Amino acid sequence: MERGSSKHAPRVDDQMSQEVNGLVQGPGTGGSRVDEFRVPEPAGEDQPEVTTAPAGDTRSGTPQGMTSEDVEARSRLGRFITMSALPGDRAALLANARANEAPDDVLAELERLPEDTRYQTVSEVWAALGHTNETTRW
Repeated sequence: MERGSSKHAPRVDDQMSQEVNGLVQGPGTGGSRVDEFRVPEPAGEDQPEVTTAPAGDTRSGTPQGMTSEDVEARSRLGRFITMSALPGDRAALLANARANEAPDDVLAELERLPEDTRYQTVSEVWAALGHTNETTRW
């Protein structure tokens, strides 16, 4: 059996490097989409458009038992109560919120809290203000 050289000519080396250039460089530097044959074809006339969501119900950012407005409002409340204030009572929460430059409406909400209760989490504070938390966690 006769063995030949495993080296290529410079022209063949250049051609081979061009063929894998898109795979090596990736899409960020003009790589994988440079060659026309790598561009995906659009859906046909009678075919649905491609989506990234699977068929059926998908999870949203809103947990059961809350609306998206509730989630946003609780998050806004939590931005002005830091972890160092918890667990804490009404006075500690108000002092912490003032130190974090909470707006007047957040301070007014915290002033409605009973004075004799200690809160462990922002969710407990939220519930004490008369709002609902999620019924189940994912």
